[in-house]
Amino acid sequence: MAESTNSQTQTATYWLKPEQVEKLRDATIETSASYLADRNDVLIELIYDTGLRVGEVVALDVDMVDCDGGIIRLPPDIQKDYPNDNSPTYTEIELADSTVRDLRKYLSNRWKDSEALFPSRQSARMTTESVRNVVSKAAEVGEIRPLTTNGRGEPANVTPHTLRHSVAYRMMNVEEGNTLYDVRNRLRHRSIQTTEQIYDHFRRV
Repeated sequence: MAESTNSQTQTATYWLKPEQVEKLRDATIETSASYLADRNDVLIELIYDTGLRVGEVVALDVDMVDCDGGIIRLPPDIQKDYPNDNSPTYTEIELADSTVRDLRKYLSNRWKDSEALFPSRQSARMTTESVRNVVSKAAEVGEIRPLTTNGRGEPANVTPHTLRHSVAYRMMNVEEGNTLYDVRNRLRHRSIQTTEQIYDHFRRV
C-alpha cells in the first residue's frame, strides 16, 4: 500500500520508532552481500538522520559530503522543486556524529570508485527503485511493522519516505526542545502549514 501523495491528504500514514530503525539497519546488514552491507546501512542511517527524499539521496555525490564539517551540502538542482515559482536554495544539513563516523568508514572502504555517494552494482549510481528495494527487503526480513494512526502497518508499508516521516516523529516525541518549526526546517518544507498538515497528529498533549 502506497502512502498518500494527494495534496489534500498529506497526513503521514506510516512511521517508525528509533528502535525499529535500528532493527531495520540490523536486518539490512544481515541480508546484504558483504561488500554492500556498509553502503546499505549508511543509506538507511543517512535518510533517518537527515530526512532526505529518496530522489535527493540517489543524486548525492561524494564531494557533497563534508565529514570534517559534519554536513551534507545540497545544491538546488538535486532538491525537490516547490509547487510554485520559487526554487530551493543551497542548503547544508548537519549530521549526527554517528552518521559522520559511519560515512567515514563507508567512504574509506567502498568497493567501487564513483562520484556518486551510493553506486550500484550495475551502474555508477543507485536508482530510487533500488533504494526502495533495500529498505523494503530489510523491513520484510526484520519483520518491521510501522506505526500508523490505526495501530500497526505491515513490513510492505515501510519505504524510504517512511524514514523521512520517522525523522519528524523522533524530533517531536523522542528528542527534547524541538518545535514544529525545527521539523519544518529539517525536512525543508516550503511552509509551516505543510509541516502541520503532515505531522500535526504526531504532537502529544
